[in-house]
Amino acid sequence: MKSSYKLLGNFIREVNNRDRDITIDRLLGVSIRKKFIPSIANIIGTDMSTYKIVKRNQFAYGPITSRNGDKISIALLGEYDEAIISQAYTSFEIKDANDLLPEYLMMWFRRPEFDRYTRFMSHGSAREIFGWDEMCNTLLPVPSLDDQIKAVNEYNLIESRIETNIKFIQKLQEATLAIYDQWFVDYEFPGEDGYPYKSNGGEMTIIENLEVEIPKGWQLKKLSDFCDVKGGKRLPKGSDLNDEMVGVPYIKVADMGENKFLTLHEDIQYVDNETQKSISRYIVSEGDIIISIVGTIGLINVIDETLSSANLTENCVKLTNFKEVNSDFIYQYLSSTNGQRIIDTKIVGGVQEKLPLYNIHSIPVILPNNQLMDRFESITSGMNSLLKNLTAQNVKLNSLKSLLLSKIATIECS
Repeated sequence: MKSSYKLLGNFIREVNNRDRDITIDRLLGVSIRKKFIPSIANIIGTDMSTYKIVKRNQFAYGPITSRNGDKISIALLGEYDEAIISQAYTSFEIKDANDLLPEYLMMWFRRPEFDRYTRFMSHGSAREIFGWDEMCNTLLPVPSLDDQIKAVNEYNLIESRIETNIKFIQKLQEATLAIYDQWFVDYEFPGEDGYPYKSNGGEMTIIENLEVEIPKGWQLKKLSDFCDVKGGKRLPKGSDLNDEMVGVPYIKVADMGENKFLTLHEDIQYVDNETQKSISRYIVSEGDIIISIVGTIGLINVIDETLSSANLTENCVKLTNFKEVNSDFIYQYLSSTNGQRIIDTKIVGGVQEKLPLYNIHSIPVILPNNQLMDRFESITSGMNSLLKNLTAQNVKLNSLKSLLLSKIATIECS
């Protein structure tokens, strides 16, 4: 099969156009997720005329591969007609799209095997670099144009379904949070007469130490009154994580995201069984809430059944063993604007900020009566089921996408 592989250098050429007249204001960078993203670089006082122009269907990559998460940052511009990028990036294009489709080549670049190849072929002492010569010397199968189109269409179909699910997930989460805000922030839950409580004269009382007004009969408690707050565990010295799914999943802050439910996915790494014995007390269970406490602080996820008994990093804490309230109510509270604001006030430190356990224990929570919480749970339970289903679908779709990327290495070439 390798004998049918061809040199990539026969199909691509470097592009080095500069924005000399400074006519383009869209500045992009390239992420390790193989996408162009808005740049966050400080460009005050920078001579922008030296920045490179990249156009639609052109590529850009960062040649430095060391300390880059064992990946190469490379992307294909498809969203905009043109943009500018730092001169540190290498940009290039396909010579003839009738020979090699840009989208097909980008599929090749997304393969984890290509990341491993670029790391292996990188050279240098202080900084390891995958240069233009190494890029041109890359070998890959180049099937017929029809086969390339077929592979790209299959990939895009999966991507489209994933994006549709992501948008649906976001809408569901927004709807649930809107109900939470209406009921438990604005206090406009349906009263006994069926009308919004506060705006229709519902009786209120003042919590003097917080200087806030709440419905009569509600209580102020701290988080640790109705759940256990427990930390994660650092890997023992000399231990490493593996990508081969050997052992037990190990949840890191990088694995967390905007989706409510954190489920087992292909990017989660594993700790081997021998190492796991020494950190076996620091595991999570289905329904636990985890909070990031170092780095990107305040990320909130609920553990899905697929990660029950997974290990938890020391950079997160878990909330478990809920009593009086269900975990869904606490998730909505911590994810709300008010909850995130309170979390911000509990962060300590200077250079390395963190959210300590004792400050999480003391997070104040305003509790409604049990009847109202039960009504809220009955309304949101269907949404939660759909969220779990859509999240599980995307995990399977991403696995299918990975399988498709692996299969292009075996496509028969003429």
